[in-house]
Amino acid sequence: MSERSDADLLAAHVAGDADAFGELVHRHQSRLWAVAVRTLGDREEAADALQDALVSAFRRAGSYRGEAAVTTWLHRIVVNACLDRVRRRAARPAVPLPEQEPADHRDAHASTETALDVRAALATLPEHQRMALVLVDMHGLPVSEAAAVLGVAEGTVKSRCARGRAALLPLLAPGGNRSAGSDVPGMDPPAETKEAAVPTEGERA
Repeated sequence: MSERSDADLLAAHVAGDADAFGELVHRHQSRLWAVAVRTLGDREEAADALQDALVSAFRRAGSYRGEAAVTTWLHRIVVNACLDRVRRRAARPAVPLPEQEPADHRDAHASTETALDVRAALATLPEHQRMALVLVDMHGLPVSEAAAVLGVAEGTVKSRCARGRAALLPLLAPGGNRSAGSDVPGMDPPAETKEAAVPTEGERA
């Protein structure tokens, strides 16, 4: 197993090392895949978006300047590839059903329904709020890293997350029996919603 850092691998790729980029991708592919799947909610689209992102990263490796971690740079490219696909289907957001779901597996069915509810609710959010929630609450990125990926201030990420959680709450708990925090893995209840009353700089789109 190579002990080279991510930056070393990227630099080696730019210098002509035929194996370096593949090693870098192998090291981080699972996290990048998770971001794509949770953002798009469709495995086929996520696979296409990830492929587009990796091709872009392969070709643009020479533009990396070391101003952010290589993982942050890669996440940003994946997020942008996903956003391109989100914009394309914005007029007709779809929630895919699982290909196989045994009718007698009630617990599994209930879990699937919950996941579909969450995906449908996320699809109603403004793009910038959705991406912040996916990165921070569903993928577990630190606010600082999510801010670097999205190219905004940390306060903006916090505000977007708070507003997104507040918007999800009535959608996921129409009868008062659910909370957005309980339905979305890793998502806490919107305790800090009040702090987001005033938009931060960059909270426009």
